[in-house]
Amino acid sequence: MMGRQAGDQSQLFYLFNLEERIPARHRLRRINPIASRVLGDLRGKLQPFYSEIGRPSIDPELMMRMLMVGYCYGIRFERKLCEEVELNLAYRWFCRLGLDDKVPDHSTFSVNRHGRFRDSDIFRQLFEAVVKACMDAGLVKGEGFAIDASVMEADASRYHGQAPGEIDWSAPERQTRAVAEFLSGLDDEDPNEDRKLPKVISPTDPCSAWTAKANKRVQFGYGLNYMIDVEHAVIVDVEATPARTYDEVAATRTMLDRTEKVFGAKPERLAADTAYGTGKMLAWLLDKGIIPHIPVWERYQRTDGMFPCTDFTYDAERDIYLCPNGKALRTSGTIHDGRVRNYLPRARECRVCNLKERCTRAPFRKIVRDINEDARDYARSLKRTPEFEQSRNERKKVEMRFAHLKINHRFARMRLRGLTGARDEFHLAAIVQNLKTLANHAWHPPPDKEAACAV
Repeated sequence: MMGRQAGDQSQLFYLFNLEERIPARHRLRRINPIASRVLGDLRGKLQPFYSEIGRPSIDPELMMRMLMVGYCYGIRFERKLCEEVELNLAYRWFCRLGLDDKVPDHSTFSVNRHGRFRDSDIFRQLFEAVVKACMDAGLVKGEGFAIDASVMEADASRYHGQAPGEIDWSAPERQTRAVAEFLSGLDDEDPNEDRKLPKVISPTDPCSAWTAKANKRVQFGYGLNYMIDVEHAVIVDVEATPARTYDEVAATRTMLDRTEKVFGAKPERLAADTAYGTGKMLAWLLDKGIIPHIPVWERYQRTDGMFPCTDFTYDAERDIYLCPNGKALRTSGTIHDGRVRNYLPRARECRVCNLKERCTRAPFRKIVRDINEDARDYARSLKRTPEFEQSRNERKKVEMRFAHLKINHRFARMRLRGLTGARDEFHLAAIVQNLKTLANHAWHPPPDKEAACAV
């Protein structure tokens, strides 16, 4: 016989305990004890950024807990987040809201994000507190780190890019935080860097970079840079950059120096892909005492049947190259482009050489040597070692972090604009991912009541 729901919801009073309604295995219940510890001194850190007069403000811990819920479940729009916290009992419980407590208005998040939270750098401080909690739990071994970057699409149309000289920055529609940040960055830029403006800029988010990395469509984007400890894939540092390889590789130094300064952690080895295998980066890592398990970025290889550069032997004592015919190629010592020296033969020796047709079609052959070629040679010597193969396999863990963020947390496109907006979003994403990792290792399932009774 088919049943029928008999309840008419006419009961006036209910005995309801929100604590009992949240399952013991719920993700937020597992995260809550850790979040409570790292948020313990939040009010003290934000106290200088609040006025002592006026109406009481919204508790910053409540807003931070709501942001954690949003980035944990892929709800990054403030209006939608407020609606979900209003309706979802688990979200209310995690945010320490009772059934009758009022959820803050969505506009409150915008005011605090662009004001107190950003001025106090609170997201960075919370991220560091979570990393320290992971270290205290023994999840950070500190022997091997892996680093990589992933492109996050900016909140900017790829159809509206313009050349820098075509944009009127004084127009009323250009008076935004993202544009102001971009223009102030140009004023603060080091004149010795001699870096040119990109050919295409987004008028709405000029800090983003025009990129087509990872075989994606051409778009404006930011580089999400993660550095993880390979033991448990804990994110030990995060950095936001424009989606350009140069900036992403440069972020490596920033993250390694900052991790050593803040946490006192310096890895014995660093794993990364070929984009990080430049001579300059490899030499810098070796100077710091870090073994680079990184494939060397090689220049183009000849496919025309001519002698490759590897057929030329370098004599370190005399600082010359010997060609396949035994002739010497010497250098003047001049460094070109800040990174290479040119080695040239005597022109008359090349003209009469019986191997010239197999060597070059130019009047003479030129060999280019990186000023950090010794570091490149050392990195090449590590390539076939078991330790290198292990690091190459462990490097996949950082790529899995990106995949998990984009699929499970639905984070594939930026919500905020400007480099500081990207930095805030990336810190929140890393905070949530580390909280989940720590909760999964620290949490133990409650004993089964029926099994306990049987015993």
